[in-house]
Amino acid sequence: MLVDTERIGPAVVAELATEAGWPLTPDEVRERFLGRPESYLYAEIRAHADVPVGPDWLDTYRTRLRDAFTARPFTMPGVGELLDALDGRLLPYCVASSGGHERIEHSLTVTGLWDRFAGRVFSADDVAHGKPAPDLFLHAARALGTPPDRCLVIEDSPAGVDAALAAGMPVVGYVGGPTPPAALGHATHGVIHDLRQLLDS
Repeated sequence: MLVDTERIGPAVVAELATEAGWPLTPDEVRERFLGRPESYLYAEIRAHADVPVGPDWLDTYRTRLRDAFTARPFTMPGVGELLDALDGRLLPYCVASSGGHERIEHSLTVTGLWDRFAGRVFSADDVAHGKPAPDLFLHAARALGTPPDRCLVIEDSPAGVDAALAAGMPVVGYVGGPTPPAALGHATHGVIHDLRQLLDS
């Protein structure tokens, strides 16, 4: 939810799935895969494709996604102000994403955010089970030395909200992207449309 990958990523997946004989729209991709790890995406593509899908499919996906995002990098509104406020209050923060480390680093680098998260970037690659399992959030909390109930997760996917709840963490649903508010209605602390709404908290 720091960078707008959720508009670009589903279009790339829809294109690749259709090429493999499984026609999907970007909206269908969001519904099926938003917040899920790449391993889940790959397994589903293989299961539904009409043509053989090998390990190089993930390489193709990552390359197309990187190229698409490089052409249109976009930071979600309010990110800079929120991070400045957290720094000013000496509150630790991190990224805990379903994306792979390479994808996360690329997204944060092209938007100028990488240095702000140095050493505090956690990926589904780091744990046995990605979202909606709690593993990733619990791993990040341990690394930061913060008890789960003292964390606040900001999530833009139903799988991410489920993961936060399973980890025993309070969670805010972020609907500044394409995710409808109803999809995140089970977040413990409601939903926000702009990250700057957190500055009053």
